[in-house]
Amino acid sequence: MTSNQIDATPTSPSAAETGSPVPGVSAAKTPISQLFEGPSSREQPKPGDAHKPRTPWRRAYAIRLWFSDLFVLTWAVYGTQLIWFGWGNAQVAIREDARLSEFSYWLFSAGLVLAWMWALGLIDSRDHRVVGEGNTEYVRIVRASLGLFGLTAIVAFLVRVDVARGYLLIALPLGLTMLLLERWLWRQWLIAHRQLGEYVARVLLVGSPDSVARIARELQRMPSAGYFVIGACTPSGEVAGTIPGTTVPVMGSVDSIDKAIAATSADTVAVTSTDDLPPDKVKQISWTLEAGRQHLVLAPSITDIAGPRIHTRPVAGLPLIHVETPKFSRGQRVAKRAMDLIISTAGAILIGPLLLLLALSVRLTSNGPALFRQTRVGLGGREFEMLKFRSMVVDAEAMLPSLLTQRDAGNEVLFKMTDDPRVTRIGKFMRKYSLDELPQLFNVIAGDMSLVGPRPPLLSEVERYTAHVHRRFLMKPGITGAWQVGGRSTLSWADSVRLDLAYVENWSIVGDLVILAKTARAAISPGDSAY
Repeated sequence: MTSNQIDATPTSPSAAETGSPVPGVSAAKTPISQLFEGPSSREQPKPGDAHKPRTPWRRAYAIRLWFSDLFVLTWAVYGTQLIWFGWGNAQVAIREDARLSEFSYWLFSAGLVLAWMWALGLIDSRDHRVVGEGNTEYVRIVRASLGLFGLTAIVAFLVRVDVARGYLLIALPLGLTMLLLERWLWRQWLIAHRQLGEYVARVLLVGSPDSVARIARELQRMPSAGYFVIGACTPSGEVAGTIPGTTVPVMGSVDSIDKAIAATSADTVAVTSTDDLPPDKVKQISWTLEAGRQHLVLAPSITDIAGPRIHTRPVAGLPLIHVETPKFSRGQRVAKRAMDLIISTAGAILIGPLLLLLALSVRLTSNGPALFRQTRVGLGGREFEMLKFRSMVVDAEAMLPSLLTQRDAGNEVLFKMTDDPRVTRIGKFMRKYSLDELPQLFNVIAGDMSLVGPRPPLLSEVERYTAHVHRRFLMKPGITGAWQVGGRSTLSWADSVRLDLAYVENWSIVGDLVILAKTARAAISPGDSAY
């Protein structure tokens, strides 16, 4: 569990969302126009805004999703009907049961849309706990859609109703694709607002200064997660001070949490550590929170562990957290290898002309070969020869010692330099858009690399690894990975290791697909993170 995922629930519903009186909003009925009004800039969460009314953004956002889902599904299902049957009044045929009469596809399509909406609601795909961050929202949409169509096929078979197969085969992928696209667009909208401090949970951190600082930095690094840190309560409780290394104000001691909540209008209390707290303090904190409006979450010290590996199991009244060890079964490795082979082979064929064009560009713009071959360390510490388009001058390795004093700060193992003089003109362009790494598709086909995995290190880098970093070799290195989509060249060595180890510990096929999609977006629009 990453520290920016301290709980799957950003916060419980606000008072307005649970029907409690909210200043300026009727408890009996909320006008629909108010539900579609987002927080204004004056309502951005800032310490001291305790008495400002808060728009029930969770409910408003869920209603936006509901209407958008309805529009998308109506368009997809009825569009499929028109494509398959035209404007005629086609009938759903009933076989061998006189008690059932044929009915129009116009009615069947309406029922399918309503059932689809019901399935999406039943699986909580619009719940504020899953929107805005992670893959759970998309996974639930896929599960609800596949489950609905599977159930439809079973019911149709049992009651001998002839539903056109082509109609269903078009409606499912079309509706599912449009749903995922619609939710992705809404997520971009939500992330943009969260960057401005809107549509977020107001978090009060409780714990030791070190743990508070660690969690605060992670939450501030990922504003898209929807947690806005507004203050902290520590054992010492030096009011008017700040947590060392951060700008988080100290709102008091752990004995004045209720006053801190009132002063900051926090709706979420996150306990970052319990070492310095009295034994029953966490329970007392939960008793002081307002039911239905304020929420308590625990941020365990374990980080970079994915949700599926964590299970809470009550034992003798104790909520024990069980963390499963990483598993790399033969089936998982076969599935990953099959995906690597299919995508890399198809990709190499499709971009063949581009590879030829880049090779010619390298040869014509600088002296030396088009390809650069370098020994890297892969699965199990085995060495292999990695391919890249040459982006530097031929004697780049010889020039390296003279540039070591000019390396970027924060990278004691990797050599990174913002304006490396060894990079050629065409090389700078290729590096920015990751085009120099395309020949690694052949490393994937050969089995030395994977499409997604940890960064392939040099021998000189491995010699400087500490013991825990060698866990990167549990999986094949990748053309792209969590480090590629998490900051690329702007990452420090510690952050690069953290992202790689988190990937190794929590690998999944779905995660690989997500990273590939993010890589495509990062390659098209790299910003300032690549050089």
